[in-house]
Parts: sequence; C-alpha cells; structure tokens
Amino acid sequence: MKRLHRAGAAALTATALAFSCPAAMAVESDPLPVPAGSPREQAVLTYNDGVRLLVDKRYAEAQARFESALALDERLAEAHNNLAFSLRMQGKGNFDRALKHYNRALELKPDLAQAYMYRGVLFTQTGDLKRASADHERLLKLDRNLAAQLEAVIVRRVTGDDRAGIAPQYE
Repeated sequence: MKRLHRAGAAALTATALAFSCPAAMAVESDPLPVPAGSPREQAVLTYNDGVRLLVDKRYAEAQARFESALALDERLAEAHNNLAFSLRMQGKGNFDRALKHYNRALELKPDLAQAYMYRGVLFTQTGDLKRASADHERLLKLDRNLAAQLEAVIVRRVTGDDRAGIAPQYE
C-alpha cells in the first residue's frame, strides 16, 4: 500500500510539474504540419488556429475553429480530440458531446494517446473509474508519461487528495 501511495504521490508531483511548464501543454496540442496543395490544407490551417486558441485557454473560440476544421475534413482525428477537450473545459453540460468526439478521434486514429488521456480524465470526472482505468491501461502501451498523468488524476479522484494542484486542464 505504501508503494502505491508513494507511486501515486510521485505521479501527482510529476503531473503538477509538467503542467506548470508552458512546453508541456504544447505536447498535447501541437500544430500539425500543413499539407500544402492538398485538399486537407485548409482544414489543417484552421485546426492550427484552434490549437493557438486552445493554448491560450480561449476554449469557446478554439471550439469554433475545430468545428470549422472538421467541416472541411471530418477525418481529422486531432481536431476531434481537441474539440472534445475544448468542450470539456467549458463545463459538464458538454461532457456527452466531448465523449462522442474523443471516441471519434480514437476510431480514426486508435493510437492517439492524448485522446485516451483526456477521455480518461473525462471518465474520472464523471465517476466512471472502470473506463478511466481501461484508458490508463491502453496509455501504458502508447505513452508512459501520459499514463502517469492519467494515473495521478485517477488517484486524486479515489483518494480525494487535492494537494498536488493538478492543472485546470483536468478539472
């Protein structure tokens, strides 16, 4: 039990530190390379505009840009993921719609680690720890850093420990 508590505390500390650095957010929301001259070009440019707004925590504006990108290219998994994140950050009333977009992102790109991370956080927020844990298990195979961050969120939910100051992206 001490080992799990120590591991959970370490994960909480790592997560708090990771999200206090500006570069940490960029990992989750990097702009995509623009495929010049392709039918996807405008969708990616629009998506990248949304990423800039997301990093600035302008969630409603980012939502609009991601929706516009998806109107141009519905198969842009990263836009579904970041649209879901933007929706989730705007409150519980958007959780159902956010879940649909996380799921669509993962249908399109089953190895999109960020979507498992954020969907796992959404499951944790709604109290569905079984599905959050399933996303954590999948993340262990894709991205151990994100898996540790999701684990910290789950541990925090289970223990009620709010001392680590997890960044608002998780709230």
